[in-house]
Amino acid sequence: MLIVRYLSYLLHMVTFAARGGRLFYAWVVSLSLIALYGAFHYYEHITIGLSVTNMNDQVSWGLGIANFVYFVGVAAAAAVLVTPAYVYHRADIKEVVLLGEILAFVAIILCLMFIVTDVGRPERLWHLMPPIGKLNLPSSMLSWDVLVFNGYIVLNLHIPGYLLWKRYNGIEPNGWAYLPFVFISIGWALSIHVVTAFLLAGLGARHFWHTAILAPRFLISAGASGPALLTFIFYIVRLNTPLKVKDSVFVYLKEVMKVTLPVNLFLLGCEAFHELYMGMLSAASGRYLYFGFGSNGFLTKIFWTAIVMDVLAIALLVNKRTKILTPMHLTACGLAVFGIWIEKGMGLIFPGFIPTPLGEIVEYSPSLGEIAVSCGVLAIGTLIFTIMAKVAVGIQTGELRLPDPFAHRAFFQPRPEPVRPGLYKPQPQPARLGKAFAPHQPHAQQPAYVPRSGARTPRESKP
Repeated sequence: MLIVRYLSYLLHMVTFAARGGRLFYAWVVSLSLIALYGAFHYYEHITIGLSVTNMNDQVSWGLGIANFVYFVGVAAAAAVLVTPAYVYHRADIKEVVLLGEILAFVAIILCLMFIVTDVGRPERLWHLMPPIGKLNLPSSMLSWDVLVFNGYIVLNLHIPGYLLWKRYNGIEPNGWAYLPFVFISIGWALSIHVVTAFLLAGLGARHFWHTAILAPRFLISAGASGPALLTFIFYIVRLNTPLKVKDSVFVYLKEVMKVTLPVNLFLLGCEAFHELYMGMLSAASGRYLYFGFGSNGFLTKIFWTAIVMDVLAIALLVNKRTKILTPMHLTACGLAVFGIWIEKGMGLIFPGFIPTPLGEIVEYSPSLGEIAVSCGVLAIGTLIFTIMAKVAVGIQTGELRLPDPFAHRAFFQPRPEPVRPGLYKPQPQPARLGKAFAPHQPHAQQPAYVPRSGARTPRESKP
């Protein structure tokens, strides 16, 4: 019976997600076309090989790994909502915390897709899958990365899935079934950042990543770009759905960004001092990133553009005239999203390979095919989030709900007995009794005595 009810629930969700207006269908079709275009270029990568990309023996990590590092931060941004919602019991944030957890789930899916598309032979990933393959625990940081990512997927799939199922059925959720996992997910969100940072710092031949503040930079940048992206998502939800996100949520996200963005630039400045002041040979990657090597300055221009974006975002956010959801506020959020994407993604990954351990300088810029594949992956992730968020908002607002919370118990209810002569049954109150004799209102139906054939009623009997 439970399986039948759950299958009916899934069918109801699918039919609800397929409904929408012209704008919704245009959005879905556009994302699907972008995904198909990316799939076409990825087919070339699989059949021809990575020779069609601009990656080479010197720079073996491309745009896909840069996007992977960025979206790890987006996945960890769910902790920005989970902590005040469940630790400090803020009701306004608890209304939208499920959307943050869904975003974390989709971001992890994107991370895994970026890794698969950036690897030349994705079918060899089975070497990491026990019992066929081997994880090489605890010595391999890549194995720890696989564990924390899959665990975070399970957590962010169970918590919103359980809560939405209970709300769909109109049943109060049991705290023991999801609250322990909520608090575990807060620590787990930090672990995916820390382990990914350790994965980079553990590569002995790449001096650019040998720094003790790499993990704190990952965490702080996540606290800056995540709230900026959530601001756009909640604003779209507020405009196009019955779920009206409160202004206090946007104020909270803005205050978080006012703290994390300056701290992120401060840690970046500490890195620059460490790389440039002593002038060691191992700081060549940092000098290439900040100033370039002669004519090799493609990444330098993009990096300083990102720094200008971050500074402008901070200036707009700390300005007292910047109110929430105004063009200045939304511009600051957009600058923060793109600035940190460049600084944390391309600005962190590509310089680690330039120059090589042998001193070769081979500059890298993504090809059109790599950009198309990344856009296709982003389109798939956006489409998944659109469908999941639409269903979640529908359940939260009551648009998608089981008509009767106890309808599944109707099979166990006894059938009513038919009314036979001689038994009481509801009938209209006789008019001749008058209002004074009626125990309730005149229009109310009262049980009346139905005599058997030939029997006298109490009024016809003799005194």
